[in-house]
Amino acid sequence: MTSASLIILKLIFFFVTSNSSTSKLVTYDHHDHHQFNLKSPFDDVVRVLHEEQQSLSITADDGFGLSHDDGTDGGVSSPESGGDIEMVTANKSRHEVMHEDGQLSARGSTVNPLNAKEVYHEKDIFLEDYKQMNKSLRIYIYPHTKTDPFANIFLPDNRGSPGGNYASESYFKIALSMSHFVTQDPSKADLFFLPFSIASMRHDKRIGVGGIKTFIKDYIFNISHKYPFWNRTGGADHFYVACHSIGRTAMEKTPQVRINAIQAVCSSSYFLQGYSAHKDASIPQIWPRPGVRPTRHPSKRKVLAFYAGAMNSRVRESLVQTWSNDSEISVHQNRLNTPYSESLLGSKFCIHAKGFEVNTARIGDAIYYGCVPVVLADHYDLPFGDILNWNSFAVVVATQDIALLKRILKKIVESDEYTQLQKNVVQVQKHFQWHKVPVDFDTFYMVMYELWVRRSTVRIHSFN
Repeated sequence: MTSASLIILKLIFFFVTSNSSTSKLVTYDHHDHHQFNLKSPFDDVVRVLHEEQQSLSITADDGFGLSHDDGTDGGVSSPESGGDIEMVTANKSRHEVMHEDGQLSARGSTVNPLNAKEVYHEKDIFLEDYKQMNKSLRIYIYPHTKTDPFANIFLPDNRGSPGGNYASESYFKIALSMSHFVTQDPSKADLFFLPFSIASMRHDKRIGVGGIKTFIKDYIFNISHKYPFWNRTGGADHFYVACHSIGRTAMEKTPQVRINAIQAVCSSSYFLQGYSAHKDASIPQIWPRPGVRPTRHPSKRKVLAFYAGAMNSRVRESLVQTWSNDSEISVHQNRLNTPYSESLLGSKFCIHAKGFEVNTARIGDAIYYGCVPVVLADHYDLPFGDILNWNSFAVVVATQDIALLKRILKKIVESDEYTQLQKNVVQVQKHFQWHKVPVDFDTFYMVMYELWVRRSTVRIHSFN
């Protein structure tokens, strides 16, 4: 065999066997909302080898039938997940459709959101990586005891079900603490969890909003002196989870956390300082709703679009001023006297308008009630964007195009694309739901997957 052939084989072997933390490179044009794939020269080689791995192939009939180490199906038919989980069959390439009239405004709003009908960017790659994550990902949680004077800040609260707008933070900690991802051996850990709770610090009178930055600074100082793990990487293999907007600015006295560690946060604006897209992870802000999920057929959703909320941003003020007297778009500057759930169930589109932050619980609300989200929040790194194709189940509109909103939405309805959008909303509902005992592919597992693709690819085997 020639030396050139050996070099080619070695290169192929390196790219196939290396533990790549991301399946593909993606760049976004945030003005035009277009998405481009940057393909490696070896993508075709990897694709062929991937297709030959019959043991990992998953057909449309297989659904999400992944097996755990204990031989059980990972929540596939759990009653909590609403029965068997279905997948959208990949009938078309996600790169093949861009309608000629797809761009309504040169400023950034897309008339046709369905430039790809698949809910997932790369379903087969996601499922393969998900299976590997479920088997091998290990998290070390910095230990604290019930006698710790700040136990309420660090330990999960298992006394009841978390509630409120920032429940995602508590649900994650509870779920992780009882999951198979936790290891007591730090030498086996892929990531290290900083278990402080921003929401708990905010309500603790000993700390309060004004003391959060100093508390975290002291905490990082303590763990970096008590344990060797932080100093090995400068915190690059550490992460924390926070849903309250304070979480984004809480690291101002600890720049090493903000710059190096993974921040899994709800306030995920890539335009503002403190959040780095693709290093950090965007997680959804979900209001917990126990019980059976209500449903309503699209034909019975008579209102074109709905919004209600406080006027705490120019975006919301502009939305209400523009459409407050419209007969088809229902917008309100205060809470309604009628049930909020009925308005969500009775509307085709539910508007998520930026408030103080780009995130609110309204996207989670819309998805829960089967209403197609309309995102009016520029620079929002949407949750699970590595996995989910938001254009297949939501409509993203530039805030400066609020005056065009009705035209955009009516065009979608008249072209019958709304039906597909609404079906895809139902497809992704399972990803936007917390369970106290996690169910495969729910919000907890999706956050774990986001951490998986962001984990450090360099393993350090020595603690010296």
